[in-house]
Amino acid sequence: MNNGVDIAENLKTIKDTLPDGVRLVAVSKYHPIEELQTAYDAGQRIFGESHEQELAKKQVALPKDIEWHFIGHLQTNKVKYIAPYIHSIDAVDTLKLLREINKHAAKHNRIINVLLELHIAEETTKYGFSLGDCRALLDTGEWREMKNIRICGLMMMASNVDDEQQIRREFNTAADFFDEIKEKYFADNDAFRERSWGMSDDYRIAIQCRSTMVRIGTSIFGEREY
Repeated sequence: MNNGVDIAENLKTIKDTLPDGVRLVAVSKYHPIEELQTAYDAGQRIFGESHEQELAKKQVALPKDIEWHFIGHLQTNKVKYIAPYIHSIDAVDTLKLLREINKHAAKHNRIINVLLELHIAEETTKYGFSLGDCRALLDTGEWREMKNIRICGLMMMASNVDDEQQIRREFNTAADFFDEIKEKYFADNDAFRERSWGMSDDYRIAIQCRSTMVRIGTSIFGEREY
């Protein structure tokens, strides 16, 4: 219990709403180590962070079987700091970043999972590939030579609006695009299976739109402590 927030109970409530095959990334950025430990003790193993220095402190202090996901916009010059331990980088939005992850993963003899981030929302503040740019990246084939990354699927964020139809339309666009590139580029690749969309306010819609991985923070931990 923290400031009236029962993290364990919140986790249980959310997990009870997730169907089989949908995994939960607990978005823990700006929340203190003690709260992550509480979530861990309640059974949560996947945590999402988006600031390299904050993540570095947490991964040292917390249990080693945590699956750390970097979920924010990652600058290429930060990759080297997280490469030794990061499980997954969930918002790859340039070929340059993909190359950098592969390079530093190789230095540590690791394979790092990545998701390609799509920009479908009608908001200029969001990062990600357009559908055309994502196709172009995959067409080049350079990613096939990168032996220290594993492309596991797609990630996107819907527009921050109250219009449920618009949110659903954006999620379905991403789901249809997943099918397209799965068939064209990853038909024989079992690792390419993640459809990561849905957050605290819209994850129920995302699940209906075939999400396999939802990112939830506020509904677990309460408001962030900056």
